[in-house]
This record gives sequence, C-alpha cells and structure tokens, in this order.
Amino acid sequence: MMLKPISRVVTASMLSIAMALGVTACSNDYTVSYLYMATSKTLPHGLVNAYQVDYQSGSLLALPDSPIDAGGRDTVGIVIAPNNLFLYTVNNFDSDVVEFAIGTDGKLYPQHTYNISGSLPTAAAIDAAGKFLYVTFTYQNNPPSPGYPNGSELYTPANPGPGGISIFPINSDNSLGTPTTVNVGRNPMGIATSPVGNFVYVIEQDSATASNLLGFSENTSTGTLTPLAGVTINAGNVPSTGYISGPSPSGILEDLAAAHLYVTDQTLGQVATYTIANGIPSLAGTAPTDAGPMGMAFDLTGKYLYVTAYTANALDGYIIGTGGLPTRSTVAASIQTGTGPTCVTISGAPSDANPIHAVYLYTSNALSNNVTAEQLNPQDGSLDQVLGGPFGGSALPACVVTAQAFPIRSY
Repeated sequence: MMLKPISRVVTASMLSIAMALGVTACSNDYTVSYLYMATSKTLPHGLVNAYQVDYQSGSLLALPDSPIDAGGRDTVGIVIAPNNLFLYTVNNFDSDVVEFAIGTDGKLYPQHTYNISGSLPTAAAIDAAGKFLYVTFTYQNNPPSPGYPNGSELYTPANPGPGGISIFPINSDNSLGTPTTVNVGRNPMGIATSPVGNFVYVIEQDSATASNLLGFSENTSTGTLTPLAGVTINAGNVPSTGYISGPSPSGILEDLAAAHLYVTDQTLGQVATYTIANGIPSLAGTAPTDAGPMGMAFDLTGKYLYVTAYTANALDGYIIGTGGLPTRSTVAASIQTGTGPTCVTISGAPSDANPIHAVYLYTSNALSNNVTAEQLNPQDGSLDQVLGGPFGGSALPACVVTAQAFPIRSY
C-alpha cells in the first residue's frame, strides 16, 4: 500500500523532544487528561480541537496549537490507542486514516496517512489487545471488469454494493500495516469491539431491513473477522442481515465486562440492550430516549450510561439495573447540551483518592460548534455544569474522545 505524504511529518528526534515537554508543577491542580474533538470541515481539511482537562474544575484549556489539521477532508471519526499515546482520525472524503502521536504535552504530531481498502469510511475501533484497527466504509471497489481491470471503479449510491471493514494491523510503534478487507452490508455506520474477548459488532442503516446489527468473531492473530451464527453477509445490491435492531441504529457500545451490548436507534428513539452469550447478542429490552439518540458512554464504574440526543439537544442519563437493563436516572434524566450533540466521553482518574472531584463528562455539539462539560458524581450519576462551559470549538464537530495524561502532571 502506498502512503500519502503529509506536510507535518516530524523526525524521531523532534518527536522525542516534543514528547518530553510537559506541564510544570506548582500546586495540587493538574491536567487529568486531554480531550480531542474532530470536526468535519471539507475544505481544505477537517480539524482537531485539542484541550487540557483541569483536574480541579473540569474546565477545558485549548492547547497552544489547537486546532490542528486532521490530515484529510470531512473527518468523521477519531479513536485513541489503548496506550493513550497515539490517535487516529478517519477522513470520509479522502478515504484515509491519519496517525498522530500524542505528546506528554497533549499536542498531536502527525506521523503517516493510510488509504483504506474501500471508499467513504464512517467509523473506527481498536480491538482490546490493541493489535488491529477496524474501519467501516461505505463502498467497495467493484470486481475487475472491462475498462476497470483492477476493480478501480467504485460502487455508487445508484449501485450500492456491499460495504466493508478495512482491517489494519497495528505495529509495535503504532504505525499501521497493509489492510485486508471483510464484507459487511449496505451503509455501515458504527463499529464496536469487545473490551474483553474477541468479538466485533457493526451497525448499519439499510432501510430494507430491521436486522441492522452484525456480529463477528475475531482471529486475534490475523484480525480476520468471521460472521457469527445468525449473520448473513450478501454481495451486491441486496441487504445483509443480522440481529434485530431497528431501521436507523446510530450508536453502539459494549459494557466493560462484555456481557451486554447497547444500540441506539434514531427512528425508534430508544436504546436497545442485548445480552451476550458466546459473542451472540440477544435482545433483552429497550428503553426510550429523547429524540435522535446517537453516541453513548459509561461512567468509570459502569453503573451509569449516558446517551446523546441529537434532535432534543439533550444528554439522557440511565442507571444500569438487573440484567444490564438501563432505567432513566432521577438525577440526570435529561440534561441540556449544546445544539446537536453527537458523541459523549468521560474523563477521570479512577485510582484517585477523591474520584468525585475528578470525573467529568463532555459532549461534542455539531450545530453549536462547542463542547458541553459536566462534573459527574460517581455516587449517584448526577451531573453539574462545569464553570466556564460550554467551551468553543471549530465548525461541525463530529465526535470527541479523551486520552489519559501520562504521567499526570501538576501545574
């Protein structure tokens, strides 16, 4: 695979110097993590807003070089490596993935750009072992045909062949190897990997079926994905089918024990709960949400679930009850966000002696171009607005993630 050059590649010596720079100590305040928000600008490129998360208050301080170039057009996804030292952006219009090193100062240092094995990527996830990056994409190359002996002609909206997943091996230095491809159905929108075990789940928005949840077992040596029992992957312009999910699934998340899977559906206005047995999800129940549910996140303990409601401009809080079923929180049932919240992420220091003071929740707001910030109380799941919020960002935020600061540094 040929790598595209990018203009801000740094040498190893420059990177090591930059990553040695941290925040200096002088008080009990420190940066607990870094927050990164991808924005879907198309010209010339998408952007990544980068912030320090203050331990004492949860307020966001933009890094000096923020925003930075995301490395491609229409950045729709952003994922952090398990070691918290690397970040990857997913760029829809350019059909590529860009690798960044995260310095101890939180700054991003671009490394390489990688073409995916199809067209128009939509989401990405890394497996629990940190060995493979999985990127869902909308269209595959057509098989070889007259005039296109290499299959370079793409499927189109008028002729929508199967979507796919590019499977990138992650090398020891977090660079990516040559990708392989596995078929999925039409219009894949999201992907989740099991926090333990070897399973991968994909949600699609194929209007021809309500069975838009697919499941795969992962070969932990090669990254190869094999459809689970109950999943049928069809080639060409026909739906593939899996497990019942609704017509418009928009968010997918598995709990920390890999015992339950959660899927939001925008049309049905719900979050569905599945129990997992040998990787196979079985629908256990649904809970209503505010209008337009999308992204989800658990608190650090896994006791509370938070769901963004894009149309309602709200964040819905739930308590995880018996059998993994969520019930609406009485103390954080519907919290106002900015306009059009898409993703939610949790920042905190779980080993800290006073975790109540250091756990924060953030949503990316696609239409108000900012970040909503809330302090999360682990005792009851309640949320209190962080002073100074919301925090400004670039236009059209797509998603937001946090990376633990290593080491946690005082300032």
